[in-house]
Amino acid sequence: MKNTALIVTLLCTATLSFAQSTEKETKEKSASSDTTKNWKIGGTMGVNLTQVSLTNWAAGGQNSISANGLFSVFANYAKGKVSWENRLDLGYGTNKQGKNASWWKTDDKIDFTSKYGQKASEKWHYTGLLNFRTQLAPGFNYPDDSTKISDFLAPGYVIGALGMDYKPNAHFTAFISPLTSKTTIVNSQVLADAGAFGVAPATVDGLGNILTPGENVRNEFGGYLRLFYKRDVMENINLESKLDLYSNYLDNPGNIDVNWEVLIAMKVNKYISATISTQLLYDDDIDIAIDSNDDGITDASGPRVQFKEVLGVGLLYKF
Repeated sequence: MKNTALIVTLLCTATLSFAQSTEKETKEKSASSDTTKNWKIGGTMGVNLTQVSLTNWAAGGQNSISANGLFSVFANYAKGKVSWENRLDLGYGTNKQGKNASWWKTDDKIDFTSKYGQKASEKWHYTGLLNFRTQLAPGFNYPDDSTKISDFLAPGYVIGALGMDYKPNAHFTAFISPLTSKTTIVNSQVLADAGAFGVAPATVDGLGNILTPGENVRNEFGGYLRLFYKRDVMENINLESKLDLYSNYLDNPGNIDVNWEVLIAMKVNKYISATISTQLLYDDDIDIAIDSNDDGITDASGPRVQFKEVLGVGLLYKF
């Protein structure tokens, strides 16, 4: 009888422990599932390749090969009144033309943005934004491939902003910030000494000897506006457009820095697609060499509109 009572007691204890353990696991799984449902993660990877091979071609021309790659990933969180959007865009392209030519860079970009918001009303959010931009590899003023005009973190840009985010629908957002800090980094002393990208240049004596090195960092404070639009304009054709405008309150606030990017992706099938990307830049602190006579001699330098266009057909995978 005692043995029977002991067995019953042990069975009841084991059953209760198992039930409590199962209930705990169920709650943990449910909480984990709820947390996962609050995240939306995805991205795009693409590679475009182009080759031209000529043999005894009477019309003339040169052999060439080019490659462009892009990688874009996002991770967005939303729960209740809280939203957190993160996006990383990478791009790189290279080209070689002729038998003895070297590889020339055609595209290079690192762009990371993180935006945290607290809902204020149906369409407005209190928002903080952090943006970081730079490039992967050195840049040259081709065909001169010995003198660097840019490099990793030369320049690098860090923007921190506080403001309001307007989201009228799922396709468009407008972030408005009257309180924005902008830091320009030039992590190349040669470029810093030359005063590239707006940093204070080195001071030199009459013989050109450097007395005080150029500064590697420039800090600004101003106002910032970012507009973003994304939509399928037609079946299998997606449009993305991003416009950044910045005004430095402390130095010539009327000179607006502009960064406008457009990406059009046209899907042929599951993996094959065509992409067209453009970027228009204007920064009053960046001087561009001007050769007005096209004789290879720089006549002057100053801020100018910069424009880049990349057209590619190749593999594109979305996840």
